[in-house]
Amino acid sequence: MDLRDQQKLFILDQPLPKVMWKLSLPAIAAMVLFGLNAFMDTVYIGQLMNETALAGVALAYPLTSIMMGLGAWAGTGAANLLSIAIGDEDINTQKKIVSNATLFMLITTVIFAIPSYFFAGPLIKMMGGSGDIQAAGVEYFRITLLAAPVWVYGLTLNFIIRGEGKMKTAAIMMSYGLIPNLVLTPLFISYFDMGVAGAAWATNIGMVIYSITGYTYFQRRRASFEADVQSLEYDKNVFQSILKMGFPGFILTVMGLVQAIVVLNAIVSAGTDNDLAFFAAANRIQLFLMTPLLGLMRALQPVVGINFGAGQYDRVKQSFLLFTKTGFFMVAPFWLLLTLFPTASMNLMLPGMLFTPADLFNLRVYMLVLPVLPLVFMALTFFPAINEEKYGSIIGLARQLVFYVPVMLILPRYFGVAWVYYGATIIDVAITAWILMIVVKLFNKLSFEKAPQPKPA
Repeated sequence: MDLRDQQKLFILDQPLPKVMWKLSLPAIAAMVLFGLNAFMDTVYIGQLMNETALAGVALAYPLTSIMMGLGAWAGTGAANLLSIAIGDEDINTQKKIVSNATLFMLITTVIFAIPSYFFAGPLIKMMGGSGDIQAAGVEYFRITLLAAPVWVYGLTLNFIIRGEGKMKTAAIMMSYGLIPNLVLTPLFISYFDMGVAGAAWATNIGMVIYSITGYTYFQRRRASFEADVQSLEYDKNVFQSILKMGFPGFILTVMGLVQAIVVLNAIVSAGTDNDLAFFAAANRIQLFLMTPLLGLMRALQPVVGINFGAGQYDRVKQSFLLFTKTGFFMVAPFWLLLTLFPTASMNLMLPGMLFTPADLFNLRVYMLVLPVLPLVFMALTFFPAINEEKYGSIIGLARQLVFYVPVMLILPRYFGVAWVYYGATIIDVAITAWILMIVVKLFNKLSFEKAPQPKPA
């Protein structure tokens, strides 16, 4: 047996719990390290500089996340296409994936980065920046834009490696970029007195290392499929497949930015500074508790994609159900603790703040959807992995533009800041019900699918 087929056969043949844990644990560890990195960047800037610098970087961060979204667009599109092609033994498609993903990410990155560099000032102002805060945000954002192709390239290659099912390899490569950033950020800010620019350059250097490790992996032919990492050869079908299959990942990133703008403006207009601080803390706690789900999502993608490509549709459905159930058991205990002890939970983030009964009730309402989020996360990975990416795109757009924007613009303004929490929860309950109906529909469709014919040797 070819050593390069081992991972594929492991995903296709081994017991699903064994497959899940082997792929999920390194993916979860990588996402925890990523979350820690973002958290420590905030700590370094806040402790070694001042509140103005911290506020400026905070305003720039959602804009820099668009680069992550571009990497997710090219990377998840290529990873989903690769997983299906590996399961289907489509060697011709496999050969063209890296070159077309690289070409796609270069085009999208240039379209985003060049205008953003020249309009950085208005963009940071749109996020709420002015004066020294705006200047700090612009400085940080422009420096990260200088390395935008490196950011997106590294992310794209890492997603493709995950598409092979090599979660441990992808996680190790991610650590090569994140650990230098953790070390260099305080050094550049404090010792070299580079300020906000130092934080940005430390991140850029980490991303350069991250990209080099990905490039080296493919150049040394360690991939389980044939790939020419130096090629930019265009193939219309592969290029368009990457665009379609990765679009839901990009939409989620962009719509997350839209949601942040709308929600923060709703709180500012309807509430006080304390309300804004309370929501920021509640949101940070919720995002932290979602971290294991992000790892599970990354692991589910190759399991579903490779089994779908191989025509093992019952195993595809079993994988989705197993990962969703595991996600529930991961978050449910933390949700229960938050519900029973909300004051203690919030004191971790806001030690000097007095919470009213209304504040704590709002927190419970906001966290109410946490136990059902595993279904949402796994479904948004499941759809493109079985070539049904349209559902992820529709849901991502509708959640923000049809639900979030009107709800947050109207209800908090007329009924108070509590409706930020009520509205968010009602929207997520409705979206979860919608997703559940789509999953049932696709499960029924898979039950009647015929397995693909074996490829001739």
